[in-house]
Amino acid sequence: MQQSEQIVVGRIGAVYGVKGWLKVQSFTDDPESIFEYSPWLLSQKTERELNVVEWRRHNNGLIARLEGISDRDEAARLTGADICITADELPTLADDEFYWRDLIGMRVVNTNGYDMGVVEQIMPTASNDVLVVKANSNDGFGKSERLIPFIQSEYVTEVNKEEKRIQVEWPSDF
Repeated sequence: MQQSEQIVVGRIGAVYGVKGWLKVQSFTDDPESIFEYSPWLLSQKTERELNVVEWRRHNNGLIARLEGISDRDEAARLTGADICITADELPTLADDEFYWRDLIGMRVVNTNGYDMGVVEQIMPTASNDVLVVKANSNDGFGKSERLIPFIQSEYVTEVNKEEKRIQVEWPSDF
């Protein structure tokens, strides 16, 4: 049986109060949707699976109480732990939607057939996400990286998951 890939969806922050509550930093689009996943696999030096007993908003953040954690000392041992889920727990997306992890490592080719490099990371901006493309070592235009806005039907014309290739309408020398 193949084990599913683990995805980090948040991090345990500081202890809140004396009854075992913890601050939660969510990496999900809607911060509260982190609580739709259960159980959490907490990963530090070791891994530990825990269920969320209750949670709530507090000021501009989130706090939670986890199963089996009832005092400040127990909670303190969990601070800094990554909150993980398995990849198969992620919602299925529409054909024109993608998780960042699926785009990283894809080859980027423009509509003229020029190989622009490989997606190294994705950078969020206020208006849209931006592909950070590491250019090939022998790039004909001397580029080491390119920043391409991930705007479908404007700059990104096709994402082919099977071929791990993204086609873009983007000048080779930019």
